[in-house]
Amino acid sequence: MTGVDRRVVLGLGNTLNRDEGLGIHGLELLRARLGGAAGVEILDGGVLGMALLPLVESCSHLLLLDAVDTGSPPGTVAELSREEIPLFARLKLSWHQLGFQEVLQLASVRGRLPGHLHLIGAQPADFSMEIGLSPEAAAALPAIVDRALSILKEWDLV
Repeated sequence: MTGVDRRVVLGLGNTLNRDEGLGIHGLELLRARLGGAAGVEILDGGVLGMALLPLVESCSHLLLLDAVDTGSPPGTVAELSREEIPLFARLKLSWHQLGFQEVLQLASVRGRLPGHLHLIGAQPADFSMEIGLSPEAAAALPAIVDRALSILKEWDLV
């Protein structure tokens, strides 16, 4: 069984820690590019962790935007399909991701992982306590949003 019927783009992160806020900044650019015309909810998930479980389980389509620690050079865009997203913390994707990976794992165990699940982000350069993205992360935003729009089109949501 997969999620119910919500179609969501969920930005994850903390905008007070530079590149940790990449997913949230991506939402802003995505909203601007969509111009309000989309069959999808655009939501800021912050660092809510397990509190996001009801949202995740209510989705048929869930596109995640986040800083993704893959060990690549800073600003490298990363993309993971449903099958590639680690559902537990063996591979740490970002500083807050442990909590969200647990959300995905629990939704999977309960048979409620969204049928359409995709993650797009970039390798962070700076997690210092400061507002604003590093130049590397900021430069990756257009490519992240381009890929997000492509996924939404593949899912027939825009």
